[in-house]
Amino acid sequence: MAGGGKKKEVKKETGLGLSFKKEESFGEWYSEVVVNGEMIEYYDISGCYILRPWAMSIWEIMQAFFDAEIKKMKIKNCYFPLFVSSSVLEKEKDHVEGFAPEVAWVTKSGKSDLEIPVAIRPTSETVMYPYFSKWIRGHRDLPLKLNQWCNVVRWEFSNPTPFIRSREFLWQEGHTAFATKAEADEEVLQILELYRRIYEEFLAIPVIKGRKSEMEKFAGGLYTTSVEAFIPNTGRGIQGATSHCLGQNFAKMFEINFENEKGEKGMVWQNSWAYSTRTIGVMVMVHGDDKGLVLPPKVASVQVIVVPVPYKDADTQGIFDACTETVDTLCKAGIRAEADFRDNYSPGWKYSHWEMKGVPLRIEIGPKDLANNQVRAVRRDNAAKKDISRVNLVEQVKCILDDINQSLFDAAKQKRDACIQVVKTWDEFKEALSHRKMILAPWCDEEEVEQDVKERTRGEMGAAKSLCTPFEQPELPEGTKCFASGKPAKKWTYWGRSY
Repeated sequence: MAGGGKKKEVKKETGLGLSFKKEESFGEWYSEVVVNGEMIEYYDISGCYILRPWAMSIWEIMQAFFDAEIKKMKIKNCYFPLFVSSSVLEKEKDHVEGFAPEVAWVTKSGKSDLEIPVAIRPTSETVMYPYFSKWIRGHRDLPLKLNQWCNVVRWEFSNPTPFIRSREFLWQEGHTAFATKAEADEEVLQILELYRRIYEEFLAIPVIKGRKSEMEKFAGGLYTTSVEAFIPNTGRGIQGATSHCLGQNFAKMFEINFENEKGEKGMVWQNSWAYSTRTIGVMVMVHGDDKGLVLPPKVASVQVIVVPVPYKDADTQGIFDACTETVDTLCKAGIRAEADFRDNYSPGWKYSHWEMKGVPLRIEIGPKDLANNQVRAVRRDNAAKKDISRVNLVEQVKCILDDINQSLFDAAKQKRDACIQVVKTWDEFKEALSHRKMILAPWCDEEEVEQDVKERTRGEMGAAKSLCTPFEQPELPEGTKCFASGKPAKKWTYWGRSY
């Protein structure tokens, strides 16, 4: 795909420019940005990617936040094996049907065939629940709340895309069991709110919280809630993270029973919930521009890059010392800052390099800045420049970083909202779909109607489907008809094409 500046070089003087524009060739632009921004490297097995430190550090920041939050909820981390036996995987019929095409099987050890093939986990319900049944006996064993940070494998055959659709990805998966449905319902929404915070507070991406349709819910579960994001450039929705109530279906299959206080037998109520490294891809797609990545300050492993700008007769050592001092001051205040002292690159080249990598704020220090005891701060998101005094550097840098986070969110929300269209009829729906909109339409909530929408919209762009029914429902006037069937509408639901 994209080579590191080996194709036609837009910026001759640095060789750092991107060959593709976001508005013109989105797919090629995305592939180029994630490689040139040093997020990923392509691997020799299709659909598998190397996560480089620049991407991994973003994952670790989100992980630190989420892990601390679930620990407050008394959820404990564990680790289960990667392999799952076929007999266990195939126990829950709907569940295995939902994943069957993507399951990777190990059939050989060395040269000999395995007597019984083993699967590599696509998700861990069937790996974990036989042991839930062993560990849960009475009401005192509940709730059982476990989470694991791990990798899973789904052998995708559709277009593999770094972060968005890869054959192996990193995620967390929470698996919990309760005595009552009310407890399970409550946790589903608590976790969903943490997912909203990851997207909106850390990644500066607006999401819609809602419930999936019966057709789109987790295979074998009772109901699925999700946070849904939208990519304006492609006109596609993207499922950001999911929190499922599994009901008692798996409890029945795996015989996860308990005795309550009165000595009566009952089945547990279960949840599972997950978010993955897909989050990073959504961030790149939403915020990136024609100069490369644009990282929200909360997740950037380097929030401030300090670049010395010495001239011929300048006090070079003085400038370098000021840079070192600036980095030390910022780091002591908890701001992630670094200086770029490489002497084989010009300041201009360094500006382009760190812009490509999306560092939120660049600080330049030249002879004039040294003389005035100031630094020049340049924002990555809008290129705004500001001279700030070194006296109250920390306060000002913190303000700028907060402002960048908010500005990125506001700009993303504005773009997304401009893509939302409310429709009432099938003709309006088709028209909105052709303009790559995220469509809010009244729906009768019938599965065959959704299936029909899929059939009627099949084309080279892919079929449209329901994205989610938002928890925040606009008013539905009496007598409102379903956009697709003409039957009485029951709710407003978002529709569109999706990843």
